[in-house]
Amino acid sequence: MIALLRGEVAVRRSDHVVVLCGDVGYRASVSAETLRHVPPVGEQVTLHAHLIAREDALTLYGFHSEHERELFLMLISVQAVGPKVALAVLSGGSPRDLTAAIAAGDAVRFQAVPGIGKRTAERIIVELREKVVVDGVENVRAPIAARRGKREEGSEVRELARAGLLELGYAPAEADALLGEAQGESADQLISDALRGAHAEA
Repeated sequence: MIALLRGEVAVRRSDHVVVLCGDVGYRASVSAETLRHVPPVGEQVTLHAHLIAREDALTLYGFHSEHERELFLMLISVQAVGPKVALAVLSGGSPRDLTAAIAAGDAVRFQAVPGIGKRTAERIIVELREKVVVDGVENVRAPIAARRGKREEGSEVRELARAGLLELGYAPAEADALLGEAQGESADQLISDALRGAHAEA
């Protein structure tokens, strides 16, 4: 696994760079945010990296910081978010700003990214809000039940999950259908599983 690139900038384009490490040039796709930190051709650069191996291609991605790489990995774990869309998200601001937006539940910000619609933006919030780190402190989302001052027990868990799906813009019938096969012990888990099921059926 290639985790770090350090060498001379041989090529600098709007969506990728080539870093000359010894006698080998490594092409790495980058976000606009990372590109801002890449010096001109001929100068030295260090990039954190992640390699994605598929049957038809090996694609290397470069990042200005380890924080940006970790956010990239979280983004591509979300249903309907591939590497290209993840880079587009990362191009929209610093990792700190983006994780703060996720923690704040700012789905509208992500809807402005090409390739992301309303529901995908909402999936990013739902699936990553508990995972992001803001200013080095883990931002753990209060469960939906806690926000409503209720306990998550028995059938009440599904009622809270249903309310959460309604807040995300699903119609009552859609919410009921999505929750029909969803599994989870908490409302948040049910919502995440329901959204994954919705994507699988799309």
